[in-house]
Amino acid sequence: MAPIPGSGLAKGLAVTLRTMTKKTVTEQYPDVQPDLPPRTRGVIGLFEENCTVCMLCARECPDWCIYIDSHKETVPPAAPGGRERSRNVLDRFAIDFSLCMYCGICIEVCPFDALFWSPEFEYAETDIRDLTHERDKLREWMWTVPAPPALDPAAEEPKEIAAARKTAEKLAAQAEQREGES
Repeated sequence: MAPIPGSGLAKGLAVTLRTMTKKTVTEQYPDVQPDLPPRTRGVIGLFEENCTVCMLCARECPDWCIYIDSHKETVPPAAPGGRERSRNVLDRFAIDFSLCMYCGICIEVCPFDALFWSPEFEYAETDIRDLTHERDKLREWMWTVPAPPALDPAAEEPKEIAAARKTAEKLAAQAEQREGES
């Protein structure tokens, strides 16, 4: 059976009339900030102290938008008679957000938790060259990273926290013992 001529036009007009009767909702964006979901992907923040310059983030980035420069530094032995060690020192860490596709692979592959998603999204620039954020700017974004969700109260304490607490208690006991001796 052939469709009735003009039935598509009638359906389109029906949709238009239905939409016209609904109340519109306008977000007054610059004046009123939107309520963003907790896991919003805005910009990537760098926690520089955790970065070991392993280069995993730069190697795994499909857009090659992460630039890292470093140099090796010799560290004196921790104990007398020990050997010197070398470690990488971060010289430059930059992300070109004009190339970044916000996939989050760099954050997922970082074994030392140096990269985090920040919900900030207001970093537009008039010049595309200004979208390459160096480590100082990436460090500033870290202050906007939300705290991780609370742990389940019934869950056991993480091993790292338990070990840190034991060490702190041991050091406090040693300090008390020294004060008692003097």
